[in-house]
Amino acid sequence: MTVRTLLCILLTGLSLWARDATAQPTATTPATTDALPAPPTEDPNAPDDGVRVSVLGYHDFSNHTPETEMLISTAKFRKQMEALRQLGISVISMADFIAWKAGEKQIPEKSVVITIDDGWKSTYTDAFPILRELGYPFTIYLYKNYVDGGGRALTTPMIREMIKAGVDIGSHSVSHPYPITFKKYRKQGPEAYESFLTREMDSSKTFLENRFNIKTPTYSYPGGYFTTEMLPVAEKAGYTHLFTVQPGKVKLATPNTLLPRYMILGNYDRIFEYATTFRNSANPIIAPEGAIAGMIQSPDQPVSPEPGVIINSRLPVISADLSSVENLDPQTITMKIGGFGTVPANYDPATGILSWQVNRRLRHPTCQVSVNWRDSDGNPPEKPLRWSFSIDLESAYLPDGE
Repeated sequence: MTVRTLLCILLTGLSLWARDATAQPTATTPATTDALPAPPTEDPNAPDDGVRVSVLGYHDFSNHTPETEMLISTAKFRKQMEALRQLGISVISMADFIAWKAGEKQIPEKSVVITIDDGWKSTYTDAFPILRELGYPFTIYLYKNYVDGGGRALTTPMIREMIKAGVDIGSHSVSHPYPITFKKYRKQGPEAYESFLTREMDSSKTFLENRFNIKTPTYSYPGGYFTTEMLPVAEKAGYTHLFTVQPGKVKLATPNTLLPRYMILGNYDRIFEYATTFRNSANPIIAPEGAIAGMIQSPDQPVSPEPGVIINSRLPVISADLSSVENLDPQTITMKIGGFGTVPANYDPATGILSWQVNRRLRHPTCQVSVNWRDSDGNPPEKPLRWSFSIDLESAYLPDGE
């Protein structure tokens, strides 16, 4: 899937979300006796403490399956989590987030909340060890029918172990219905739709609280689908904070029933960059173009400078260790450097090292590198080497008249 196609899908989804959120009765949507509540908007009287929170949303993890929108490589996930620390972004718990929204607690002005939807077993096997090692709190959004669902689903013992370690649990409905299911019940009239919503939203909350002896005040809309009829059902069920899949930063004025989240896709790294860029801040985080992408890259072969590193030399040696590449045809190796094009890199067959000494000072804050080759049968690699690193131009500057 191309980036353009993916963006079209995202924009279409947001358009449908906005349309359904304000939908009026039609011939196929019976009118209710009472007017539907208006979609909540920002509170104009809410103070602005300057704090902005990015809520990150993940789904599935694997180092053995190709990345998709909903599946991210475990190695990249680790890189992203480490990048948060490098960028100076605080990871806060859901409890701290809720307390901040209520005006009861101060939090760092650039904060992140980590959420993981659905209840894939990889949450326990892949994500949990990394987050526990880094000391990051996170929230899992479970839907009832997938708990102990066999195969790749989380089991009750796994969930209990994570809860014991401090992991929060939120509700994600009973059956994770698709929009077509919501629309089917909505067409049947207000009573049928309310009954359906109550079953999905209330029953899932009751199940989770009884099964795990916890409180679940938060909910994530399955697929981000929202209609205004959900609001009274959510309030009656006892939800206080509900999350969408609309990207954006949360501030104090953001309505608690339509909280934005950045859904981090496995095959499109720019969303993580958007989520970790904080402009409206006393101390903004605006990384050089490509710098954050560099932090989260995981090349299959060792490279230097390492992905995402910030160096203080504008004349570095750029190298890649290709010694593990089988049947490599040295005559086909190419190295391309941003701003230079293809460069005359040297390949040492004894060590398998490809290297090039930059011969003209790098002038941009980020340097993009790509290395490609073919094997002895003429086949290109499944995954060419691509990475980037950053240059601290101020510390690297030498007054040489250039």
